[in-house]
Amino acid sequence: MGTPPAGTGTQSVDRAADLVHRVVRADGPLTFGDLAEASGLARSTTSRLLAALERAELLARDEEGGWVPGGLFDLYATRRTDDELLIETSAGTMHALNELTRETVNLGVARRGTVVQIHQVEAVFYLGSRDWVGTDVPAHCSALGKVLYAFDALPAPTGPLDQVTADSPASGEELEAQLRTIREDGFAVTVDELEPGLTGIGAPVRHRGTVVAALGVSGPTFRLADDARTTGALVAAHARAVSARLDHHPEKGAA
Repeated sequence: MGTPPAGTGTQSVDRAADLVHRVVRADGPLTFGDLAEASGLARSTTSRLLAALERAELLARDEEGGWVPGGLFDLYATRRTDDELLIETSAGTMHALNELTRETVNLGVARRGTVVQIHQVEAVFYLGSRDWVGTDVPAHCSALGKVLYAFDALPAPTGPLDQVTADSPASGEELEAQLRTIREDGFAVTVDELEPGLTGIGAPVRHRGTVVAALGVSGPTFRLADDARTTGALVAAHARAVSARLDHHPEKGAA
C-alpha cells in the first residue's frame, strides 16, 4: 500500500489508514522507524498519527515498544469467531471425526498473524499427537495455518520463511504455490513440516462464506501420509458440517 497522495481532504485519514494497514499485515511488531520509513511520512507526522491510533485502540505497543494491532482488533476477532461458540458447535463433529480416523482432531483460529488451537480431541492410539491447545505454531508449517492463509483468514507472508524442518516451505512464493493447490482441493496437507514424523490435514470452517476457523487431524506420518488425500476429503466434509451448523446457530446468526 503506497503513501496516499497529498492535497486531498482525507489525507490524514488516508495516512492513518496506511499505518494501520502496515501494522495489521506485518508478520510481527513494527518499530516507529520501520513505519516512518515505509510510509514515507515525516517522523513528527508519524508520531502524531500513531498516538491518535493508539488512543483509539486501533494500534498498541508491545512490551518492547513495537507497534501491533490494538484492542479493537482483538474485540472484533472475538466477536467474529467466538471461540466458545465455535467449540460448542464443533465438538460433536470433532468427536465423530476422531472416531473415524482415531487420530488427534484440532480446531484452530487466526490470532495476531498466526494460528492458535482452541480445542482438541485426543487420539485413541498410544502414539498420537501432543496437546496443541493454546499453542502458537508457525502457520506456514501447519495444515490449519495454511488453510487460514489460503482462504484469507490470515495474510499470507512474502519473502524468505523460517524453515522449521527440511520440509518446511522456504519462501512466500513456495507457500503461495501450495495455497493455490489447497484452494483447489479444499483441504491442506503438511508432511514433516512442523516436526519430523508429524502429518497434519486441515480444512476450512466458514460462517456465511467467510472462513473463521480450520478443522484438522494430526498424527504420525507413517499412519496418515499414504492416505492423506482420502483423509483430506473426509476432514473437508466434516468442516462443511460444522459450517452448516454455524450458519444455522441462533446466536451466531444474530451476530
